[in-house]
Amino acid sequence: MAGPVRRALHFVVKVGDRGRTVSFYRDILAMKILRHEEFEEGCKASCNGPYDGKWSKTMVGYGPEDNHFVVELTYNYGIGGYRLGNDFLGITIQSSEAICNVRQHGWPIVQEATGVVVVEAPGGYKFHLLDKPQPTNADPVQKVTLGVSNLERARHYWTKLCGMNLYGQEKRSILLGYTEDQCKLELRDASQAIDHCTAFGRIAFACPRVQLPSIQETMENQQQTVLTPLLSLDTPGKATVEVVIVADPDGHEICFVGDESFRQLSYSDPTADHMLNKAMEADKSAEWFLQTGKQKQQV
Repeated sequence: MAGPVRRALHFVVKVGDRGRTVSFYRDILAMKILRHEEFEEGCKASCNGPYDGKWSKTMVGYGPEDNHFVVELTYNYGIGGYRLGNDFLGITIQSSEAICNVRQHGWPIVQEATGVVVVEAPGGYKFHLLDKPQPTNADPVQKVTLGVSNLERARHYWTKLCGMNLYGQEKRSILLGYTEDQCKLELRDASQAIDHCTAFGRIAFACPRVQLPSIQETMENQQQTVLTPLLSLDTPGKATVEVVIVADPDGHEICFVGDESFRQLSYSDPTADHMLNKAMEADKSAEWFLQTGKQKQQV
């Protein structure tokens, strides 16, 4: 069902402190700002969560989404923080350079063992940094790890219904992907129900546009959750993409997007750094809340 043309794109995280978050990705992980977009109202596919107000999307990574797995930072202007559940267990990156940045900047280390350093981005999102030189001819992002409540059920869903290949298996985890050279998805047995709280993310994959209706049909026929039936999403001044958004048995959100139009949308923007800096300078929401004696909403 899923040929080698499917590929892993990005993982979406919600951020409350945009400035500190951007500093982490820029200065600690040494990722690049690939593109930045501002929106006046909520996304039709809830890309920014269940919120209707002004928000922004910032893509950060080590290279373009054509051949790199990146992170999508979604920032809702009126919200200052989110509760992290046990659904997202971390992103693994091969980069001794990032570890050097951690030490030079005095960024707190959550855990350290032989060959790996664990740190948290603002908001509590964990990053597992492998102490090996960052590759220049491959994606440094190795895998995304999500918790599941039933490993065998998750294996069936992701391999049989999403068409992923099994690349590794341990007693309490499996490693999945579409091709050998892509960022992998690790599913780890959490031994408890999965609670997404309010910081819940979303993982995105590209596929040929022609596959989108069949993905939706497969999920419906198997009585699985379809969060957003086939839908066109507009980005002002850029390509329109089509998506189908589903959820696995543990409620992990999965976005399948038409590859052809997404490649046009996801071109790295050389002005992205400037656009992001300009947006952060113009963002007076924190000052407004302070002046009015109110606080940003913590959800």
